Amino acid sequence: MADSDPNQQANGQGEQPAAAPQARVEAGPPSMSVRAQYLKDLSFENPRAPASFQDNGQQPQFQVDVNVNAAGTGDHVFEVELSVSARASRGDLTAFVIEATYAGLFEIRNVPAEHLEPIILVECPRILFPFMRQIVSDATRNGNFPPLMLEPIDFFAIYQRNKMQQAAQTAQQPATANA
Repeated sequence: MADSDPNQQANGQGEQPAAAPQARVEAGPPSMSVRAQYLKDLSFENPRAPASFQDNGQQPQFQVDVNVNAAGTGDHVFEVELSVSARASRGDLTAFVIEATYAGLFEIRNVPAEHLEPIILVECPRILFPFMRQIVSDATRNGNFPPLMLEPIDFFAIYQRNKMQQAAQTAQQPATANA
């Protein structure tokens, strides 16, 4: 079994929904439903085949990047995309590259606007992740490599870290402008 980098990070691009979502709170309890889940994009490259299968048994090194993008698509509906890019290398030679985007349409109702962003950027990717993990595993196995099993991702920790970085950048901007 191949191990992915335990320090996976969201790359920060697209961490915010495309437009600040405006939630209209209607009568009734908060709710979230998955309208659809789908594979949006998948690419697997084995640039050195068949030589990549004749390597000396050296364990590959993995670089894994994860990204979350979200956009409103209609009344209370948001498309959330979970993208993974992974590269396996042996020394300076690339063994394989996989890029995949798995998405879901989520209907979110009766949620105050201040709670919408964490739901979209934490809970929705958390629902999508097991499916993305299986897609990556199957694609690498079908490429005749050991399955790449993505480590669990703490989307809440990533969300908190990104919010703290944004706050720090915002705090520095006025100080820089006045200097």
